[in-house]
Amino acid sequence: MRWDAQRYARDASFVPAYGLPVLELLAPQPGERVLDLGCGDGALTAQLAASGAAVVGVDGSPEMIELARARGLDARVADAQDLTFAGEFDAVFTNAVLHWIRDLSAVLRGVHAALRPGGRFVGECGGPGNVAAVGLAVTAALVGRGLPPPRNPWHNRAADEFEAALRDAGLEPVSIEVFPRPTPLPDGLGSWLQVFGAPLLAGVPESEHPAIVADAVRLAEPWLADHAGRVSADYVRLRFAARRAAD
Repeated sequence: MRWDAQRYARDASFVPAYGLPVLELLAPQPGERVLDLGCGDGALTAQLAASGAAVVGVDGSPEMIELARARGLDARVADAQDLTFAGEFDAVFTNAVLHWIRDLSAVLRGVHAALRPGGRFVGECGGPGNVAAVGLAVTAALVGRGLPPPRNPWHNRAADEFEAALRDAGLEPVSIEVFPRPTPLPDGLGSWLQVFGAPLLAGVPESEHPAIVADAVRLAEPWLADHAGRVSADYVRLRFAARRAAD
C-alpha cells in the first residue's frame, strides 16, 4: 500500500493520537487569535478554528500551505526561524515541528515577539530517544553494505535543554514532560521510512534505497511489532506549555 501522509493527517484514528491531547492543553477559546506554527496541510489548524479561535497557519512548504488554504484556512508561507509577527496572538501552537529545526533559539524569539503579554505557547515535538530503534536499524543496514552511518536529521532536545531555551527567549515554562508514545504504522515501517525517514538516507544513491529500507525493516520490525504483528514507531515526545510574561 502506498504511503499517503495527507491521509494520515485526515484519518480520525490518527489525529487524536497526535494532536488532541496537545489541543486540550492549549484549550483555545472563541475569539482568541492563535498562530499554528508548522501547520502542514491544516488538519489540526482546522480543529483549532472549529473552537471559534481566529487561526493563522504558517509553514515553510508552499505545497502544504496550498492544501491548508483549500480547507478555507488563513495559511501563509513562512520560515519558523524568521517569524515577523509582533504582539498579535493570544497563543502559539506547534505540533511535530521543532525537532526538525536546528536554530530553536530563533524560533522561540519569534514566538515571544508574536505573543501578546501573558500569551501562551503550547506544543509537542520529538524528545530524547525518539525513533532510536528505527535509527539503529537504518545505521546497521547502511554499515552492513559498507556505507557510512547516517547523520541524525532530528534535534530531539532533553527537557532541561528545552526549558533553558524557553527561558532564554523570555518565555516562562509552565509544564514540560517527556514520555514514550508508540505510534501505529498501518502501512508498515518501510512506508514511514520513505517519507519521514528519508533524511536518514541523504547522500545514498536512490538505486540503493529499496534494499537499505528492506534491510532496516527486517531488523527493526520484530522489535516494534506487538503480539498481533502490528508495527509502531518508537516515538518519544516532549510536550510543553509556556507563557510570555505579562508586562
